[in-house]
Amino acid sequence: MTDTDLDSLLDRMTLEEQVSLLSGEDIWSLPAIPRLNIGKLRVTDGPNGARGSGSLVGGVTAAAFPVGIAIGATWDPELAREIGAAIAEEVKSKGAHVSLAPTVNIHRSVTNGRNFECYSEDPELAAQLTAGYVTGLQSGGVAATVKHFAGNESEIERTTINSEIPERALREIYLRPFEAAVKEAGTWAVMSSYNKLNGTYTAENYWLLTEVLRDDWGFDGVVMSDWFGSRTTAPTVNAGLDLEMPGPTRDRGPQLIAAVEAGEVSRETIRERARNILRLMARTGALHDDRPFEERANDRPDDRALIRRAGAEGTVLLKNEGVLPLAEAPGTVAVIGPNAKVAQIMGGGSAQLNPHYRVSPWDGLVERLGADVLTYAKGCDNHRWEPLIEGGLTIDYFDSTDWTGPAVHSETMEQSVAFLAPPYGGGKVDPRAFTARVTGSFTAEADGPHRFGLHAAGYGRLYVDGALVVDAEEGAWAKGRTFFEEGNDEVTGTVDLAAGQTVQVTVEVRPKTPDNLDVTAFRFGVSRPLGDADIAEAVRIAGEAETAILFVGRSGEWDTEGSDLDGIELPGRQAELVEAVLAANPNAVIVLQTGGPVEMPWIGRARAVLQAWYPGQEAGNAIVDVLFGDAEPGGRLPQTFPVRVQDNPTWSQDPEVYPGLDGKVRYEEGVFIGQRHYDRHGITPLFPFGHGLSYTSFALSDLSAEASDEGSATARLTVTNTGDRAGSTVVQLYVGDPDASVPRPVRELKGFAKVRLDAGASAAVEIALPPRAFAFYDVTTGAWMVEEGRFTLEAGLSATDLPLRTELELGGRTLPR
Repeated sequence: MTDTDLDSLLDRMTLEEQVSLLSGEDIWSLPAIPRLNIGKLRVTDGPNGARGSGSLVGGVTAAAFPVGIAIGATWDPELAREIGAAIAEEVKSKGAHVSLAPTVNIHRSVTNGRNFECYSEDPELAAQLTAGYVTGLQSGGVAATVKHFAGNESEIERTTINSEIPERALREIYLRPFEAAVKEAGTWAVMSSYNKLNGTYTAENYWLLTEVLRDDWGFDGVVMSDWFGSRTTAPTVNAGLDLEMPGPTRDRGPQLIAAVEAGEVSRETIRERARNILRLMARTGALHDDRPFEERANDRPDDRALIRRAGAEGTVLLKNEGVLPLAEAPGTVAVIGPNAKVAQIMGGGSAQLNPHYRVSPWDGLVERLGADVLTYAKGCDNHRWEPLIEGGLTIDYFDSTDWTGPAVHSETMEQSVAFLAPPYGGGKVDPRAFTARVTGSFTAEADGPHRFGLHAAGYGRLYVDGALVVDAEEGAWAKGRTFFEEGNDEVTGTVDLAAGQTVQVTVEVRPKTPDNLDVTAFRFGVSRPLGDADIAEAVRIAGEAETAILFVGRSGEWDTEGSDLDGIELPGRQAELVEAVLAANPNAVIVLQTGGPVEMPWIGRARAVLQAWYPGQEAGNAIVDVLFGDAEPGGRLPQTFPVRVQDNPTWSQDPEVYPGLDGKVRYEEGVFIGQRHYDRHGITPLFPFGHGLSYTSFALSDLSAEASDEGSATARLTVTNTGDRAGSTVVQLYVGDPDASVPRPVRELKGFAKVRLDAGASAAVEIALPPRAFAFYDVTTGAWMVEEGRFTLEAGLSATDLPLRTELELGGRTLPR
C-alpha cells in the first residue's frame, strides 16, 4: 500500500477512529474499524517461539526454539535468519501478525536476569544476528518488534530506573543492534523500554524515538510501548510513541482526544501516528484480514530438525582433554545432576511458552543407548522455588473479598502456577475485588521434612490439611523479585511427612494494588530437601560407571525477566556435587545449562565441559548429538566468562554503577564493556569472548588487508582444517586504533565468518570492513569520525587467541549518522 493509499484511508477516518488505533483494545490486539473494513492487528510474545494469546502458563502448544544467547553462540546470522523465518510461521499459526521479538539488549553485566534472551556482550555480533533474525521473520510477512529500546540491561527496578549512558557508549554499543535492525533489516516495529534514558522515560524520549530512530536512521515503522510502559498522554504521542499497549487504554482514547482539542497534540501528529499503524497493518496483511481468529499447534518436522541443529550449533565446548566425543559404545553411563531428567529448554518471563514437548538429557540418552546401561542420581537440587504440584488442582473464584458466598466460577489447573488475566473468574468477578481458592493434594514419596513454598503478585496463604504453613498475606507480604517485580520472594514452611502420605493443600489468594504492571499471579510448590546422602549416591554411581555425565546449571527460575541474579555461582550445592563426582570419576563430562556465565572453581579438575544454554524443545537430543560427535559443538562464547563475578565490567564499589542507587544506574564504563573491559584492565577471563573448541583443529594463515578510496577495507586470510574429521570454526577479526585521540578499546570485533571444512581442507576467507569499522562516535561534532593514521587488524579464534596481525593506513573522514 502506497502513501497515497494510506492518505486516502486516513482522509476517510474520523479523529476518534485514528485515535482508536493508537492503543490496544486488549492484551494482544488493536481494535478493528468495521466501517472502513480495517481489520484487527494481533501480536504475540517471542523471541524463542510464538506463545499466542494465552497467559504465560498453559495455552496452545508452540515450537520452542533456542533462546537468544544460544543463537548468539552460533555466530551464524544465516542460521538466525532460518530461525526467524520458521518463527514467522509459528506466529501465523497463532493468528498473529506481529512478533514481539527479538530482544537485542547488550550483556552489560553477567548477572542480568534477561541475558539469556539477548544475543551478546558485543554490539557487532549482536547487530549481525539481529539483522539475520529480523530479515527471516519479516520474509514471512510477520513484523519484528526489536526491543527494548533502549538502556534496559538490568531487571532491577527496570520499570522506573534511570539509565545514565553517555552518548558515545549509546551510539557505539547499546544502539548498534537497533540501528542494524532498522538500516540493514528494515524492521517494521520497535518496542520502547520501561526505563528512563538520561532522565526521560524512553516512551516519551523525543531524542531517542524521533531524532535518532526516525531522523538519523530513517525508521518508518511503529514504535510501541512495552506492556504498561506508557505513562502519559501528550508527551508520549509527541515524542514518537505510536502505540500504547496493552488495552484497554490508560493514557489515550478520550484523554488523547481531549489533548488534541486542548492543543497539546496536533491533528497532524495523530494522523502521522495512525499512518504508521496502518502501514504496519498493510505490511503484515492485517489491514483487511477478516479471517476468524484461530490458534493452532503446528508441530512441524522441519521445526524439530531446525531446533535440534541450532541447539548443537550453539553448544560451546569449553574444555576437552581427550574425553569428547564419547565412544559409540560408552559402557555403563552414570547420569547425574538436577538438570539430567528435567529439560531446561527456555528462560523465564514473557519469553516462556507452552512447548509441544520437552526432551531432557535423560530422554536423549535413553533414545540413543537404551535405559539398561544408564543409572541415575540427582545429587542435589538447583531450584529457586519449590517444585510445582502437577495435576488434580481446582481453582474456585468468589465475588467477594473474603472467600465468602458460593464460588461463581471454577476451573481445573494442570500446575500450581497461574497468571490470572482478564476476564477474571470467567468474567464473573471484579478484577480488583475478588478472592480465589486453589485446592489439591500432594503425596510424599519419602519420609522426612517437606518444604512448601508460595509467592504471589497479590496476597496469599497456604494450608496443609487445614493448618497454616505459609503466610504471605498483607502484613506478612513484602515486595520481592518475582512476577516482574510485582510479587514477593518465596515464603516457605516445613511439614514432616511419611512416604505415601497424602495431604490436602489449599491456597487462598486475592489481588493487591499493583506498583507498575497490572499483574495478579501466584505460584506454590513442595519438595523434600536433598542432603549428604544424595550427593553420596551420585558419587557412588559415578565411581562404578565407565562413563559419567553430570548435568548442572540453572533454569528459567533463575534466568528470568524481572529479576537479576545475586551472583554467578551454581545454585545450591552443585559446585560441591561437581567436585565430588570428579573425585570419583576424573573423566566425568560436565554439561552446563545456564543463561550466562558461571563461576567454575572446579575447572582445573574437569577434563570436559560443555555449555549448552537453553536450546529449545530438542534440548536433550541436541546435547546428545554433540556428546557423541554426531554434531559438531558449533558454538563460540557470545559473552566473556570471568573467573569470578568481581571481574565483570559492572563490578564496582559504587552501587550507582550496578545495581543502581536512588533510582539511577550509571554506565560508568562507557564503551569498555565485554571483552574490551578485560583487555583494558589486564584481567584474564576464565573463558574469553569468542572461545569454543571443535572436535578437530584449525590453523589460520596469510592475513592481508587492502583499503579502498572510499574508506572501506577488505581482509583476507586462509583457514585450514588440520585435524582428521570435518568441523567448523569461527574466524574473528578485531580492529584497533592505537593512536586514537579519544580512549578506544585495544581491539573491537568488526567482522567474523563461520567456516565449515572437511579434514585437511583449506578455504580463503574474505571479510569486508565498512568505514564505520574504523570509526568512533565524536560527541562534539555529532558524527562518526575516522582519524587519519594506522589501524591494526588481528585475526584468530577468540578475543585472546589472535595469531595473525597486519596494519592499514587510512585517511581521515567524517561519516554520516
